[in-house]
This record gives sequence, C-alpha cells and structure tokens, in this order.
Amino acid sequence: MALSFTISDVLAALALVLSLVATVATARFNARQKSLIESQELLNRRLLAREQSEAAASEQADLSASLVKVGQSNWRLKIYNRGKAAARNVTITTAEDDDLLIQEDVVSKFPLELLEPAHGVDLISLIHLGSKSKHEVTLGWSDDFRDSNTKTVYVTI
Repeated sequence: MALSFTISDVLAALALVLSLVATVATARFNARQKSLIESQELLNRRLLAREQSEAAASEQADLSASLVKVGQSNWRLKIYNRGKAAARNVTITTAEDDDLLIQEDVVSKFPLELLEPAHGVDLISLIHLGSKSKHEVTLGWSDDFRDSNTKTVYVTI
C-alpha cells in the first residue's frame, strides 16, 4: 500500500509545523515579557521606597556634636544640624560629674528654640590636663518628623 500525499496534505503539514514554531516563539516571548514585568515591578518598588525615605529625611533634623579646638588652648563644643529640616526646642545634657561645659553658657543658650539645617551653636568647653578624653552628650529636639528625638553622642578630645 503506497502512501500518496496530495498538495493539500503537504500544505496542512507545513501549516502545522508553522503553527508549532509560532506557539514556541510566543511562549518564549511571554516568558521574557513576564521577566521584564517582574523586573519593572521590583524597580518601581525600590524607587517608591527611595522616594518615601527621601521624603521622610526631608522632614528630619539630624543633630550631632563635636569638640573643636580654637586657637592654642581653647575648645568649643559645636552642636550642629546635619539634617534637612529645622530642629526645634533643642536641649543638651551631660553627665552630672562631667565638667566639660560652663553651665552658665549652657543655661544662656539652651533650650534653643530653633536650629536651622547646616547651622550650629558653640559652647565654651573646659578642657585641661586632667579632663577625661571622652564625654557623653545627649541631645534632644523636635522636628517635623517626630516630636521627641534624642541622640547620644560621645565626643572625644
């Protein structure tokens, strides 16, 4: 028994092969498209998280302190705002037995009503041969992000 193929049989087989090739190509394209969509969603989530953190940072003050030598033997404790928002009602506390600051200078300047970004305030420091090399300074303030912020800074000579 001989098999005979007509032109319509050959065309039907070619159409079947072409259909299978198109199906495989479509499946590959869909897999790539799905991968691209997942990457895009991940990127969008990361961009959104970064925007939210930048928006939160724009409402936050970041206070810090450091000891700065002025001249031959004079020292100042510099309190400064590294944040992007103003700090309000700034307070400073040191240990009871710490003789780092002149209390009259602290009382005359603190609580500080407002400390703008990139600004600071200097306090006269009493550094002598018997001074400790490390001092604990606790800063407190309010900003647009939170009403009660505290930060403990250890300043060293």
